[in-house]
This record gives sequence, structure tokens and C-alpha cells, in this order.
Amino acid sequence: STASGVVIVAALGSLLMQRCVRSDTAMTGEISLRGRVLRVGGVKEKVLAAVRFGVKHVILPEQNRSDWLEVPAEVRKKIDARPLASV
Repeated sequence: STASGVVIVAALGSLLMQRCVRSDTAMTGEISLRGRVLRVGGVKEKVLAAVRFGVKHVILPEQNRSDWLEVPAEVRKKIDARPLASV
């Protein structure tokens, strides 16, 4: 099964709805052709990099919820993380 990135889907949704995605938001994940949001690797590293660049909100796959706990507590306090379940 082929997967496309959550960011691509967000960009298409933004275009269709004529609404911009917040500039302080980062997201990661893959979406299958059937609409399943798939687990990704490197969540801790991605979140740490996002915080360094001033990101305030992160959207992560629901299946990566346990990886969120690997992010240091002081970093988790600085950022709002939202799980993304299958659509």
C-alpha cells in the first residue's frame, strides 16, 4: 500500500478550504490510500528540532503516543501535541 505524508494532505486541505495552516505548527506521519494514519520513526528527534525552530504545536500519529513520552518533560511543557487518528 502506498502512503503519502500528512503534510501533503494538510496542504491540499488548506488549498481547498482557502485557509492557511498555522506557521508555528509541525506535523509528521503517513496516510495510506485508505485513510489510515501510520506510525513513523524518530518522533523524539523531530519534536526536539521543531522546538529549536520555534514550533508551538505538533501533530503526531495516534500510534506514536508512546514516543511522545520519550521527549523530555521540559520540552513537552513548551509544546502542544495533538494525536491524529485515522480519517
